[in-house]
Amino acid sequence: METGSRPIESFDGGLDLQATVESGQSYLWRRADGRMYEQPYASGGDAWYHTVLPATATRTNEPEVLRVRQADGCLEWESSTPNAYELLEHLLRLDDDLDAIIDATPPDDLVDRAYDAYRGLRLVRDPPFACLISFICSAQMRVARIHGMQVALADAYGDAVEFDGETYRAFPTPEQLAAASESELRGLSLGYRAPYVQRTAEMVATGEATPEEARGLEYEAARESLTRFVGVGQKVADCVLLFSLGYLEAVPLDTWIRTAIEEHYPHCERGNYVNTSRAIREQFGGEYAGYAQTYVFHYLRTGYEE
Repeated sequence: METGSRPIESFDGGLDLQATVESGQSYLWRRADGRMYEQPYASGGDAWYHTVLPATATRTNEPEVLRVRQADGCLEWESSTPNAYELLEHLLRLDDDLDAIIDATPPDDLVDRAYDAYRGLRLVRDPPFACLISFICSAQMRVARIHGMQVALADAYGDAVEFDGETYRAFPTPEQLAAASESELRGLSLGYRAPYVQRTAEMVATGEATPEEARGLEYEAARESLTRFVGVGQKVADCVLLFSLGYLEAVPLDTWIRTAIEEHYPHCERGNYVNTSRAIREQFGGEYAGYAQTYVFHYLRTGYEE
């Protein structure tokens, strides 16, 4: 078992672990006390979180468990993989200079309040396939329900991983989900999303298309590339670009951001997704607009502003 610790102050801009993994951008972490995505927002304190990394992300070519918590001013981790910190740095974007990103954001009252409330929230880099499936499941769902669906998928189809005397479940591979029937997926409360998940998994498993193919394309072309998958519209595509593929300018137009546009930025409403997305990206400063979006989303969702 690898263990480690690093002072929070060593990260440029700090770190708020709970806000990072419970801000609606990732559904692949679990909280040891069972209070993940609890409403009202449950203080994380020094709670342990864990995720199981896909074999493609590890040096061992096997799924690996990574546990982490924020306690006594430090980020602490325990892992079955020998390169735990390298993986944490990648998954939680610990190498981002938050101070510089926030300084690059144009002055904005709502964004500034969100930054002040959750300073240290970082964007994530989730594994692309799991991120894609998570957001296909997100349509018209609260974050706790979305998280519950991903837990159910892992428990039903994912590989078991033994670590430190406990059994963990990896998120299913494309092949494992492609082999599931629509009725089985509906039985996990996926509802009308079940055939979307099954068909998208089949596309990835057979090599017909992969989310990684969008990486490196110009932003709007990358978004269009992801809409090839069944159940993926422009909003879901933006989520995958922002929370997995590193397009920090992406601003998913979810319910909370559309509410923010209506109440705070009505000049950004342009009547369609593409043009409204461009306008709100400019409002949020362009290059790092996705950071501003995620802070505002979390700030509004957790009830700071009624």
